[in-house]
Amino acid sequence: MNPDHGAAAGPGTVTGPPDPDPITAALPVPGTPASEAARPGRRGGRWLVVCTALVLVAGCAAAYLAVRPTGDKQVAGTARPTTAAVTRTDLVEQDKVDGTLGFDGFYTITAGSGFGPGTAGGGPSRTSGASNAGANVLTWLPAQGQTIERGQQVYRVDDKPVPLLYGSVPSWRDLKVGVSDGADVQELKENLKALGYGSDLADDKHFSDATAQAVKSWQKAQGRSQTGTVALGDVVVEPTAIRVASVTGTVGAPASGAVLSATGTNRVVSVNLATGKVALAKQGAAVQVQLPGGTTTSGHISDVGTVATAPDNAGRAGPAGNSQAGSGTDNATIKVKVTLDKPADAGRLDGAPVTVLFTSDERKNVLAVPVTSLLATVQGAYAVQVVADDGTTRLVPVTLGIFAGGNVEVTSPDLHEGVKVEVPSS
Repeated sequence: MNPDHGAAAGPGTVTGPPDPDPITAALPVPGTPASEAARPGRRGGRWLVVCTALVLVAGCAAAYLAVRPTGDKQVAGTARPTTAAVTRTDLVEQDKVDGTLGFDGFYTITAGSGFGPGTAGGGPSRTSGASNAGANVLTWLPAQGQTIERGQQVYRVDDKPVPLLYGSVPSWRDLKVGVSDGADVQELKENLKALGYGSDLADDKHFSDATAQAVKSWQKAQGRSQTGTVALGDVVVEPTAIRVASVTGTVGAPASGAVLSATGTNRVVSVNLATGKVALAKQGAAVQVQLPGGTTTSGHISDVGTVATAPDNAGRAGPAGNSQAGSGTDNATIKVKVTLDKPADAGRLDGAPVTVLFTSDERKNVLAVPVTSLLATVQGAYAVQVVADDGTTRLVPVTLGIFAGGNVEVTSPDLHEGVKVEVPSS
């Protein structure tokens, strides 16, 4: 029984023919009068249905041709996929850690003698300079950013230079004939010889007549009185050449107190490395440093701290009185110092944020493919689509190694250097 046409014909019931097929009904019936075929609302409607059907068929055919076959054979006439070659190379996996670019060491230069506040290479900063005898007025000070090397003036007092000498022992007494032997005497003699005075001086801790003569020659070259004595405050002693970080003294003011602060001249990056990553920091290990502006330069780890520190808020109560006692251990860091191999690459930047790339893993002479060529399988493993010269493709399962620089290490008995694998075209 057809529900669309009611029950079987009964008395007085008029039945009509079944609904026509929409496609065949649209086609002209042989013998149909031309006048009937041309009636409004019939011919146009039939051809509309025919055209719609043809469009649907053509669309399906085009969609079929556009779908990649599930087999290995490439469809004739379709474009070949974009490929990349399997390469044999070295891969380095890196961890990125934020750091700060600056200069090594910090020194407070004070007109006077003894030790002052601050740090110098991790310890108390040295303070040295003019004594308090005479007028003792600052008559010249260096400019910020200026580099001062051995023998050059750090500042001037009463128009006399106070030069820089290299050493680890600060000035603490007058040095002259008759003074007791000491490391400070040996330090002075080493500086005199380095500056070209007293080349025949003995390498010892004794202040001899020959030492006094070398001092006089040096004083003459500086335009100072030739006394043969190096008085307390006549020189500034620091471990190496210095760079003026800031000037606190004033020309014309008394030569007393801090006159300037300085750093070393070595370009370094300071990193607060999480204790959980301390294995990355190996003394002497090579690193990469990403500088502001996008450039990258090389460096090496020159110092690894031994004391871990935690943020100031460690152990404080959190929101709603929740204790954060464990956060101090979780957030503890150690100081790591990185020295640049090419300091000139950093220019004059100071205190600039940088990124240090520590090597966490390294593989040499391994097969690698672009990361984008990896395909996840239903089993949760990975594979690559190998493309033959004739365009046929096949899936090859791979075992993954380390990821680096957009590539990934792969292992498979079916892969070798030069094999082409499919990658996305964009």
